[in-house]
Amino acid sequence: MDRSVRCVLLTGAGSAFCAGGDVAVMEEHRAEGTLDRLFHELTGEQELSVRTIMNMPKPVVAALPGVAAGGGLSLALACDWRIASPKALLVPAFPQLGAVPDGGLTYLLPHYLGIGGAQELLFRNARLSAESARDLGLVHEICPAEELTVRALDRARELSEGPTREYGILKQLMLSAFSESLDTQMVLERRSAVEAARGPELPEGIRAFIEKRRPRFPSP
Repeated sequence: MDRSVRCVLLTGAGSAFCAGGDVAVMEEHRAEGTLDRLFHELTGEQELSVRTIMNMPKPVVAALPGVAAGGGLSLALACDWRIASPKALLVPAFPQLGAVPDGGLTYLLPHYLGIGGAQELLFRNARLSAESARDLGLVHEICPAEELTVRALDRARELSEGPTREYGILKQLMLSAFSESLDTQMVLERRSAVEAARGPELPEGIRAFIEKRRPRFPSP
């Protein structure tokens, strides 16, 4: 991993963020009797992408110009900060095909929305507008479509100037909060706090505070 990169920006090549799997390809495999093999490969690739994003020790910003459907929704929710244009649309899509969600969607949605909210979204295959997604906490910002790229780059630049190493630790702590008890989580927090105290970012942050200047956090 390139340590000089302090933040990653993920977006789509066109009007959509990611429209999900290619149904025409699925039909070809259905006709050939190899649909199960295709989904084994597709879900494996999706798992790798989501794990890479969520375990990356630096923030990942998602810019959503349009639809994030199916596996594209999983990818968006795996990111740490989501900025959407008013045209963005979040859709599970899997129920429409009779498919099972992948890419951690059945893990992410219940933790963002609770079991009830995830049930409503998945069983109804609800289509969430950018505003509805923001109200639910699935999107952090909405900006005009023509400003999306600039806004996303500005947010990525802002995060890149922050304590990237601490962000990586924070990401792991938030993940462990889904599965650990309060006592275990506090042990992990204490261990991480000591680790941060031994690193370069916390000392720089303290010096900058005392000297009344902006911190200049080094690359991790």
